[in-house]
Amino acid sequence: MFRKMRRFRQQLSEEECIAILKKEPRGVLAVLGDEDYPYTVPIDFYYDETDGRIYFHGAKEGHKVDAVRKHDKVSFCVFDEGFRKEGDWALNIKSVVVFGRLHIVEDYDRTIEIARNLGLKYYPDAESVEEEIRKAADRVMCLALTPEHMTGKLVNES
Repeated sequence: MFRKMRRFRQQLSEEECIAILKKEPRGVLAVLGDEDYPYTVPIDFYYDETDGRIYFHGAKEGHKVDAVRKHDKVSFCVFDEGFRKEGDWALNIKSVVVFGRLHIVEDYDRTIEIARNLGLKYYPDAESVEEEIRKAADRVMCLALTPEHMTGKLVNES
């Protein structure tokens, strides 16, 4: 169903892909938006090792949520900051593309748990996370991406 990577020599292992998903702070989520135009949005995320899903948070309404309610197939791209080999001008970038199904997390307790895990990835301390949850819990929605296919590769931009 999914294409094999054409440049397979540059392919990253599943472990390398997961390491990027765990480490990097942002990715780009692509959904099928209004009038079937692709809609992409840079977004914070959390990769959960226990279930292999990728979690997002946001408002309970908007373009992204409307799109997901109509069509649950999405792709999500994450890439690292890259590196240069000594004496080389070209940037080497590792990227991961995940294809899967995105759904709204309906359970309130699970939503809070996901929001907490997201917060712990980005906020300076747990106390700040709990304060934000106290202030915004009723306004937040979480989304869960269940991967169906994942590829990663190392690209040299030269």
